[in-house]
Amino acid sequence: MNSTKISFLNQQGQSLIARLELPTSKPEAWAIFAHCFTCSKDLNAVINISRSLNLSNIAVLRFDFTGLGESEGDFSATNFTSNINDLIAAADYLKTEHGAPSLLIGHSLGGAAVLAAAYEIESVRAVATIGAPADPVHVEHLLKDSLEEIESNGQAKVSIGGRPFNVTRQFLTDIREKDLEKIVPKLKKALLIMHSPQDTIVGIDNARIIYERAHHPKSFVSLDGANHLLSDKDDSIYTGKVIAAWAERYLSLSRGASLPESDRQVVVRTGDDGFTTEIRAGRHSFLADEPESVGGSDLGPTPYDLLISALGACTSMTLRMYADRKSWPLEEAIVHIEHDKVHESDSEDSDDPNARIDQITREIQLIGPLDENQKARLMEIADRCPVHKTLSGKIRIVTDTYHGTTT
Repeated sequence: MNSTKISFLNQQGQSLIARLELPTSKPEAWAIFAHCFTCSKDLNAVINISRSLNLSNIAVLRFDFTGLGESEGDFSATNFTSNINDLIAAADYLKTEHGAPSLLIGHSLGGAAVLAAAYEIESVRAVATIGAPADPVHVEHLLKDSLEEIESNGQAKVSIGGRPFNVTRQFLTDIREKDLEKIVPKLKKALLIMHSPQDTIVGIDNARIIYERAHHPKSFVSLDGANHLLSDKDDSIYTGKVIAAWAERYLSLSRGASLPESDRQVVVRTGDDGFTTEIRAGRHSFLADEPESVGGSDLGPTPYDLLISALGACTSMTLRMYADRKSWPLEEAIVHIEHDKVHESDSEDSDDPNARIDQITREIQLIGPLDENQKARLMEIADRCPVHKTLSGKIRIVTDTYHGTTT
């Protein structure tokens, strides 16, 4: 993932800090992500969802609202209206510097904010909410122990998610005045509502209310088993994939964009956020990573997993092609394969007892009513697959500095 730190100004001239996540190829659409109340752009769920959208060639701007995260400003002076204005400022920045946003995504109170902001941003064609309240006044339940103090003293220090925040009376006044009941029916944008039935922060009934208010096209997807913050990595990755697949219809995305200009058939990019690596192979995108045990995020196969997967795929394809040509009854070819480092003394061609070599162990499972001669012949053919020949032959790797264009 190509993650670039950028900044833009809010309506008060304060600097809002963001990360711009770019896919490997030229983006086909631009999205803005609005984080949850008192959260930040760097919540793991936000990052994982952005990665999933990148794989569908959607660039994502995730930013910190005024007074939160790395952004300038005083949180106590902000409110729901200022969040909407921050979203409009983010849209103006994208339109001026890159491309007008066509997708807004909001988590929790950020979901309510994108519903209101989408009405003001003409370029937006689709909106996705995650665990969003039907009205911003829902946030009051997080402040219930301090409401009396806020009303009487004008402000109070409250603890939200284990962190202290100054909340003022003007914040309460603002959320009470904002009425999404009137805004959502006028939205006239494609709407995806995602919510967990087990959400204890913003109840599932909020999703029903938003859905009933909105006009078609509207969709609901249950995030069954997920908590409000999508703390489980699998939940946030699933959420991102669903949003990307849903948005394809409304953002006119191609099914996997081809590579720009005369790039190689495969482009691989590792950004500055660990080992997570985006791979674009022709019209297909996926991630590679390392296990969490060695510092990775385990969001994709390891490089060696990919290497032996290529051998396994080529083997089974070669067997399929040969059996079809011979009209043999091969129903399935299943290849079990692993890579390891072994002492050369354990191999048949040992020269140095202290040396270690790479060993790929491949077991082939042939399914179907094949006779013994057919099985034996297919096992011979397995060694003739092109990737097998490449790995067992002399390989030359030529490395040079890239002089082409980048997105």
